[in-house]
Amino acid sequence: MVGHLLLCILLFLTIEVKDGAKLPLVEKQKKFMTLSGGQPEVVALGGYSGFFPSSTLSAYDFALDISMPGTIQYCNVHFSKDNVGYCVAQINLMNTTSIEEFDPKGIKMYNIYGQEVHGYFGLDYPAKVLYENVTTRQNIFSRSGVYDGAPLVAPFQLFEDRNKTPARVWLNIENEMFYSEHKISAESYLQNELPRLPEFLSSPEIGFLKSMAAKAAKSKTKLILTFLGLDDIEPTTKKPYGSLIKDLPMIKSFASGIVVPKQYILPIDKAKMLQPATTLVQDAHKAGLSVYASSFANDRLWSYNFSYDPVQEYLEFTQNSEFSVDGVLSEFPSTASEAIACINLDKKASRAVPTLIISHNGASGDFPGSTDLAYNKAIADGTDVLDCSVQMSKDGVAFCSDRADLMKTTTAAALFIDRSKNIKEIQSADGVFSFDLTWNEIKTLKPMIESFFPELPRNPAFKNSGKLLTLPEFLELAKAVAVKGIFISIRNAAFLAAKRGLDIVGTVSSALSHSKFDKQTLQKVLVESDDTSVLDQFRIPTYERVLYINDAIGSVPDQAVKEVKKHANAVHVRRNSIMVAENSFIANFTETIPAFHAANISVYVGILRNEYQNLALDYLSDPYVELATLTVLQVDGFLTEYPSTANLFSRSSCVNEESPYVTMPVQPGMMFPQEAVAEPPQLSPKDVVDPPLPPVANTSSPPAAASNKQTSSATTNTLRVHAQSLFFAAVVVLNIYA
Repeated sequence: MVGHLLLCILLFLTIEVKDGAKLPLVEKQKKFMTLSGGQPEVVALGGYSGFFPSSTLSAYDFALDISMPGTIQYCNVHFSKDNVGYCVAQINLMNTTSIEEFDPKGIKMYNIYGQEVHGYFGLDYPAKVLYENVTTRQNIFSRSGVYDGAPLVAPFQLFEDRNKTPARVWLNIENEMFYSEHKISAESYLQNELPRLPEFLSSPEIGFLKSMAAKAAKSKTKLILTFLGLDDIEPTTKKPYGSLIKDLPMIKSFASGIVVPKQYILPIDKAKMLQPATTLVQDAHKAGLSVYASSFANDRLWSYNFSYDPVQEYLEFTQNSEFSVDGVLSEFPSTASEAIACINLDKKASRAVPTLIISHNGASGDFPGSTDLAYNKAIADGTDVLDCSVQMSKDGVAFCSDRADLMKTTTAAALFIDRSKNIKEIQSADGVFSFDLTWNEIKTLKPMIESFFPELPRNPAFKNSGKLLTLPEFLELAKAVAVKGIFISIRNAAFLAAKRGLDIVGTVSSALSHSKFDKQTLQKVLVESDDTSVLDQFRIPTYERVLYINDAIGSVPDQAVKEVKKHANAVHVRRNSIMVAENSFIANFTETIPAFHAANISVYVGILRNEYQNLALDYLSDPYVELATLTVLQVDGFLTEYPSTANLFSRSSCVNEESPYVTMPVQPGMMFPQEAVAEPPQLSPKDVVDPPLPPVANTSSPPAAASNKQTSSATTNTLRVHAQSLFFAAVVVLNIYA
């Protein structure tokens, strides 16, 4: 397995961007506010433990291969019955290894610093038994377990990499006092069993660090005090760590640095929102202490302020305007490497990646989609093209909203549940549809931020913030801020014309003309639809027509390409049309992009989201790896709900081979080789062309009542309300007032 990974890493290095053309290197030499003035260190916590089981050779090797040069290998040392050390994430082996399979009845209880811990412990077994019978496993169950089964690693195995090159090693002795009580000596192990003391030696125990001071000085080993929770008790002094952190000169008397959880530096409140930073880093630097921040992992939510973008979290610690930590302890060291070595925070920097950044409902990852707040955030975040998915009200007002059904994006389910109905032409589920409400009724609704993964809600602080914009308001905003272009999406045109008497095509065309978008070339106009008959209505030379292909396609025969070319200049495809995944790993790339590019048809891909559950496992829970992969595949535009991430990536040097660090794009089968996987079907020519649009029906009816109140259940027109709709309405009400 490791050999296969190394081969794929070499394949990474042979990939050329944009047919071999080198992207401009925009990165300048960075300056950091660290104690030394150099760049912060990246410490691989248990190797690449965010992907492989912690502290395995695969994890350590991969961390060195894919992280920036000089990455430090961190081993949390625990001991066997015969005083032999091994690397493992925690003292209790129950969840991190297979030991219960080897010894089902071996569970024990130990009192460790006042806490009773039940499980399996290395000090009950000789080293030979552990190394020959116990294997590692991924102890965070939301991560893949495909690499479980590797043997334990001894600390001395880390001092040289596979090429016999000296490696930088950090050993952490977690429970020295506990082991001493059981006649096991960490100090004797370090002196007698290792080729030398490591470059970094840490412990949460002051007594142990003081005992190692003289020996560490001779070997130039840096002693680091590891801080636990503020209320946890340090074993030597019997004082809480929260009080010890206030006595930095005392710590400096025996240590050169400290490791602290992130919240010591950047606290968060109960709502997971950032609070003002403490002065810990500055105070420690004044005392001559280095500061290392811990607890970094791409697949764990810490604060909503970072928009599920792990790079932005690292940047807050390493390139803060007030301070920079001296290092980060990370389970995903490649992402830490990106933040430190190739991300450029200069908003005026030239774009290294020219791919268009197209918002999706504005910055809808941060604010309710299609609201003024979402659009303004997208503009501030550097989106190139601002989007509006056009919907129609019952009285013919065009406005921006993700879909015709308003139940998931507004409070419509709470206010208009009696209007819920099932319309098969639109969707299979019941909905409260915009074309059944007047604009005045729609204005009474609150927008609602939409989350796509139950365990990963989007920022609840803004869950009902902002207001929806009419299409004319959107167009005026786009003109005022002078974005590079607008992306107008049209759906359900045939249904609206035939069944509701609403001319969405004519309404959009008139709005664009009224705002003079049809008579200018400064701002790009993209009109997107899944209906070729809609696109045929926008044959204006300055417009770009974009065909949306919802179904996954694996290849595009020439005849289908020719049909697309008759109606569109570009296509918008989903990610599963350009890469095929199996078991959440990418198995292969399709020929979709080359086929369209051969006909000079641009390819836009979406929808991109930062949440790690939205990413294939190959992307290492890092949206920048997905962006790097799409860049190498020569995608022409990203449709994203987090434009800030795409913009940071586009201004970085992360895909430039001359950069201090390169974000490696994925190669199919790199992380997990699989059998041949069937591709999606070809795009058929008959699937491209749609029938002509029907004429707009005359559906005149009496004017809507002035009142916006919900229709009484006592009216003679009784409406059928599904149990599903009632349940959804209840959920919405709870969400609003939570």
